[in-house]
Amino acid sequence: MTLFSRTLAVIFFTFPLTILAEGKAPDSIPGTTKITAEGLIDLVDEMDDLVIIDSRIEKDRTDGFIEGAVALPDVDTAPATLVQHIPSKATLVAFYCNGPKCGRSVKASKIALEAGYTNVYWFRGGWEEWRQKGFPASM
Repeated sequence: MTLFSRTLAVIFFTFPLTILAEGKAPDSIPGTTKITAEGLIDLVDEMDDLVIIDSRIEKDRTDGFIEGAVALPDVDTAPATLVQHIPSKATLVAFYCNGPKCGRSVKASKIALEAGYTNVYWFRGGWEEWRQKGFPASM
C-alpha cells in the first residue's frame, strides 16, 4: 500500500468519527445528490427500481423506518453487502440514517461511491426529518 493510499484510507475511515465529534453531518457529499424527505418521496413515485438503504443500527430502527428501506447498517456496509441489495452499479440508491447529527449514511454513501455506484442519493435529514414531517413509518 502506498503512502497516498494509506492516507486516503485513514481519511476515509476516520471521517465519520470526525462528523460525530463535531455533532453534525456535512452539508453535502461529493458524488451524491442530496435530497429532502419530499425528494425521496418523489424518487419513490418516479423510479420503480430505487433502493433505499437505512444505514442505522438495529436499535435505532425500533421506533420505525421508511417503508421498503433495506436495513444495512453502516458497520455492515461493504461492496459485498451492497451488491446483495442493489442490482447494478447504475441503480438509483438512497441512503439515510438518523439525521443531520448522524454520520452513518455519510459513511455508507462514501463506501457505495468508492465501490463504483453512480446514482447515489443522500437523504441528509434522515429519520429525524421524516418523523418531523409526519410521514408514515413501518415497524
